[in-house]
Amino acid sequence: MDARERLIVGLDVPTLGEAEKMVATLGDTVSFYKIGYQLVFAGGLEFARDLAKDGKKVFLDMKLLDIDNTVASGVENIAKMGMSMLTLHAYPKAMRAAVEAAKGSGLCLLGVTVLTSMDEADLTEAGYSGDPRSLVLRRAEQAREAGMGGIVCSAEESAVVREVVGPDMAIVTPGIRPSGSERGDQKRVMTPYDALRAGSTHLVVGRPIVKAPEPEQAAKAILDEMVLALWPANR
Repeated sequence: MDARERLIVGLDVPTLGEAEKMVATLGDTVSFYKIGYQLVFAGGLEFARDLAKDGKKVFLDMKLLDIDNTVASGVENIAKMGMSMLTLHAYPKAMRAAVEAAKGSGLCLLGVTVLTSMDEADLTEAGYSGDPRSLVLRRAEQAREAGMGGIVCSAEESAVVREVVGPDMAIVTPGIRPSGSERGDQKRVMTPYDALRAGSTHLVVGRPIVKAPEPEQAAKAILDEMVLALWPANR
């Protein structure tokens, strides 16, 4: 994969009109988009289908978690939409049901370990013991055992997650912030260069691109940084 196949732009905007305008603005610079709850509930599922029909890759960030049959049924229909990636929370039963439902479809299932907006205090408040890294590694191990296609985790955990999941699974990292950009509500962040060097395979970048005065130039700058990280001499 080259850098363009590894950059996923998060279309975290409130309306379809804004999403369509952003895709048009970014043009051929970007080939991969993430669509999450905000846009899904504004008609984003049909938009996701249209993007796939137009040759774009789509990462549907739904973070599914439900009883096995419900998860499986949802995954079957999402696979038929032509999506490239789909998230679900990395609970073993849900992951096993999803993997079985996605067989033969080409849909890459991603297990969400610990949200990058959460730190140890947040986990404690939610009833978990231990630090985020320990929980990430446990869920990564369970995702590998379930046959998932990849993991979503902070770039801070990419290197240790790679040791757990082996060389073939995707490691998709949100919380990517170019040098000098604001963290927003993300607590565990990393630059594009450092994230790829740490072992991430795909980077999800939202606000640093979609909120930039010139989104295409912002995307190109991030791609340049990614190319530098992927250059053989720097590996």
